[in-house]
Amino acid sequence: MKGFIEDTNYSIGLLDEAAIPKDVIDNYIYKHTLTGKNAFFVGDLGKIVKKNIQWHNVVAHIKPFYTVKCNPTPAVLEILAALGTGFACASKNEMMLVQDLGIAPENIIYTNPCKQASQIKYAAKIGVNLMTCDNETELKKIARNHPDAKLLLHIATEDISGGEEVNMMFGTTVKSCRHLLECAKELQVEIIGVKFHISSACKEPQVYIHALSDARCVFDMAEEFGFKMTMLDIGGGFSGTELQLEEVVNTISPLLDVYFPEKSGVKVIAEPGSYFVSSAFTLAVNIIAKKVVEHKCLLSGEEQTKTEPAFMYYMNDGVYGSFASKLSENLNTIPAVHKKFKEDEPLFASSLWGPSCDELDQIVEHCLLPELNVGDWIIFDNMGAGTLSTQSTFNDLERPLLYNIMSFNDWYDMQDAGITSNTVMKNFFLVPPCFQLSEEDCFSTTA
Repeated sequence: MKGFIEDTNYSIGLLDEAAIPKDVIDNYIYKHTLTGKNAFFVGDLGKIVKKNIQWHNVVAHIKPFYTVKCNPTPAVLEILAALGTGFACASKNEMMLVQDLGIAPENIIYTNPCKQASQIKYAAKIGVNLMTCDNETELKKIARNHPDAKLLLHIATEDISGGEEVNMMFGTTVKSCRHLLECAKELQVEIIGVKFHISSACKEPQVYIHALSDARCVFDMAEEFGFKMTMLDIGGGFSGTELQLEEVVNTISPLLDVYFPEKSGVKVIAEPGSYFVSSAFTLAVNIIAKKVVEHKCLLSGEEQTKTEPAFMYYMNDGVYGSFASKLSENLNTIPAVHKKFKEDEPLFASSLWGPSCDELDQIVEHCLLPELNVGDWIIFDNMGAGTLSTQSTFNDLERPLLYNIMSFNDWYDMQDAGITSNTVMKNFFLVPPCFQLSEEDCFSTTA
């Protein structure tokens, strides 16, 4: 049931009704405590199945193309492939992973905004024609290396949150699209649609209104040049909650009916990534070192301060491993102490650090925790996105193992959808129920 992230030979533990994912985590913490205290992931793949069901219940008219770089583990890709999802790939390696699953080329989109010529040639070789483009240099590069490419013009969106404009690193302006369309016509490159992307951090529905209006404008512009526009890609930015998904759908559905009605024949797709995988994975890390520092705090109702101990805890995983995304975005999880502690146990100002001793390797700047000891475990939920794709072995620390699980109920849901281990999932090995813990397997989690 265990394997490193790049392993293709893996299994998925089926849990019966008596076992829950917490039992699995407890069981592996117990085993790792005995054998070396290495960090590890537990992936509840049934949550991916549930997310797919949720997507089709809420937004069935938009086909999802899963963003592979978000979590490229084999089990995730095979399950999504079996569920009929398309794939958004940013590199040759990602295209190879998806191609090995038998995915048809038309269900793959090459989305890297800065493509290597050799990788464009590889896409042409395997028949992946659908690509995105946002500038003239990229357009000429594609024309030279992939004459059969079908392009989506990637337009920028103005995401205004809290009065500040989010950096628009990729995507072209609507004004620049006319020049790109002229170049495409001259180079005989086929433009078939438009893509935009709005961050999940965006809370303003108005941004979608502007983006869809701009997309319609580019469609009209392209049709003036004789291009047949057939696809709209609304990008990612889906956080994973049903509420946020419904809010997005409620905003865009009336606009799609106006700008891209069903009779127009325009296919609408999206690129959800963290939506599918974030909540499915839990990371367990071990405290490997501890440092006590002074912390000054304001006394309640007074102007005086007092000094209390604060703790710096060093874990066996950090930004050079599973927390790499912390370097570019806020952490979307709250640390939880695994061991039980008393309700009235004092809490102390604490910070959590990776093992590198690098000032950048700070995972949590401030949190309140009971006093922990070296060897204690901390659990991070919602660790499925951007955590399993870039793993290093800093200071000889082993990469986290990955344990995949699924409940029988979720497995039956997949079968009800017509999916079995005899279809796309050629590496999907099932094991008997193994986490109904007996008394001798159970262990105390008290401090």
